[in-house]
Amino acid sequence: HVQLVESGGGLVQAGGSLRLSCAASGRTFSIYVMGWFRHAPGKERDFVADISGGGVSKSYAGSAKGRFNISRENAKNTVYLQMNSLKPEDTAVYYCAARRRGYAPRTDEYDYWGQGTQVTVSS
Repeated sequence: HVQLVESGGGLVQAGGSLRLSCAASGRTFSIYVMGWFRHAPGKERDFVADISGGGVSKSYAGSAKGRFNISRENAKNTVYLQMNSLKPEDTAVYYCAARRRGYAPRTDEYDYWGQGTQVTVSS
């Protein structure tokens, strides 16, 4: 079982940046594909980005491409989401997730989920 704890959310003005972190428990972090998702009020949960276990393969939602960067430090059991040029429509609860079943770009089939961190972008 993997426990995921997100941090780094907050209130930021449009055009600003935030870096989200997700710390995972356990000793086999590098075998997990990691993903970031977001859920805005009144909307369905959306895929944001994912990264393979070794960090070589990444994919992004169209809304995130060019503005967000996903990375990981396996030695620290941590995955990051650097978010730049933030817009009010990026406001959501952001969740990280872990998947054991191999890299499948943009899938939402994950095995473990964190509790989420709120990101609010003011105009």
